[in-house]
Amino acid sequence: MTDELHEECGIFAVYSPKAYPAAEDVYYGLYALQHRGQESCGIVVNDDGIFHSHRGLGQVSRVFSGEELGRFPEGSMAVGHVRYGTTGGNSMSNCQPMEVNHQKGKMALAHNGNISNAFELRNKLELSGAIFHSTSDTEIIAYIVTRERLKKPSIEEAVLSAMEDLEGAYSIAVMSSAKLIIARDPLGFRPLCYGKKEDGTYVAASETCALEAVGARLIRDVEPGELLVFSGGEVTSYREHCGKKERKTCIFEYIYFARPDSVIDGVGVHAARLKAGEILARTYPVIADVVVGVPDSGLDAALGYSRYSGIPYGIGFIKNKYIGRTFISPSQRERSSGVRIKLNPLRETVEGKRVVLVDDSIVRGTTSRRIVHLLREAGAKEIHVRISSPPFISPCYYGTDIDTKENLVACRHSLSEISEMIGADSLGYLPLDSLPELVGHTGCCCACFSGEYPTRVPEVTSKERFEKRLSEICYKNITK
Repeated sequence: MTDELHEECGIFAVYSPKAYPAAEDVYYGLYALQHRGQESCGIVVNDDGIFHSHRGLGQVSRVFSGEELGRFPEGSMAVGHVRYGTTGGNSMSNCQPMEVNHQKGKMALAHNGNISNAFELRNKLELSGAIFHSTSDTEIIAYIVTRERLKKPSIEEAVLSAMEDLEGAYSIAVMSSAKLIIARDPLGFRPLCYGKKEDGTYVAASETCALEAVGARLIRDVEPGELLVFSGGEVTSYREHCGKKERKTCIFEYIYFARPDSVIDGVGVHAARLKAGEILARTYPVIADVVVGVPDSGLDAALGYSRYSGIPYGIGFIKNKYIGRTFISPSQRERSSGVRIKLNPLRETVEGKRVVLVDDSIVRGTTSRRIVHLLREAGAKEIHVRISSPPFISPCYYGTDIDTKENLVACRHSLSEISEMIGADSLGYLPLDSLPELVGHTGCCCACFSGEYPTRVPEVTSKERFEKRLSEICYKNITK
């Protein structure tokens, strides 16, 4: 749980040698990826070249009732998406998968990540006559792929060509009338994998937990820069963009975004979080009676801290399973109420005890302060906060919803000041130089913690950069 930090998106796609109830598999896959986005979701099914789709605002269970699923015909391919947008607001026009009808056929596209040169690309496209119907960077990808499709002999070659224009993070699924394509950006910021069911159906997803949700066996992760085509019952790999840049998988996928039962690029998320807790215990030891974690992403690190330190692990909070993550609430007032509604401290675990409280991050500090206060109310004698990530000091341009330093508490306050602000007796962050220990290599992007970016830093970074009020636009431009 964090103070203003938002999720990624999740993509899920299936390809079968024959028509079957594909929408059902996509539904269960999206359910498994719900933690990656709760703003909107959608499914598009390919029935012999005819696309059938349904999209809506809200969680998977709300958008897809049994009646809605029943309206989908059988199909040999389908793509699905759960969204939290890091470019563009929460509106129906930004729901994915996006569909395009063009001269050479149909296309449905789902995207996880953030195109860092989106503003530059969109300006260039609009000056050449492009008209956009959404405010997301996904439509920019769709437009470039469509443009290239008019020049190239196949949809896969169009996507390969489009990848040359795109910078930043993108794991995508593209469905045409006859093919399913998945691709991962050359730096591999966001995860993408594929597997196969016993009946021969291929399944692609943002995380391995979604493959398992539909009974698929993991084949492997998609390599950074790789493009896979599912067609004619076969899988073809295109590696033109592979190996040209050093891998930079987002380290925060391991710390927070991904489900603990997922495996990303061969590294188990649960194991990485256990290691984070172990490092915290080694770096910031303390005399205490119990270690507790903040559900959900703080629990594994808390267990790692307990195992290394020898301090007993305890259940410190009972989580309401019927409320989304706190930051999904649209207003700060609702977020404030949401903390208490969502988490209730277990008094018998913490009363009269010295508590080590493990959480995944601190952004503003407001949520951490409320959680510490809950433990104080439950009778905790001491509270020592340990954070399983380094301090956030820089914006992220690759999908994490931190587009400015303005609200990052670590940019304005020292460790002791933050500790006092949140009401803790002590505070310790995961050391920046220990991050490679979590995954066993140095091929991760840690820019939000280090300020060192693997791509060009964009000039315009706001999430709402394509959604300006009249008062923000030059009057001369309005009246032209």
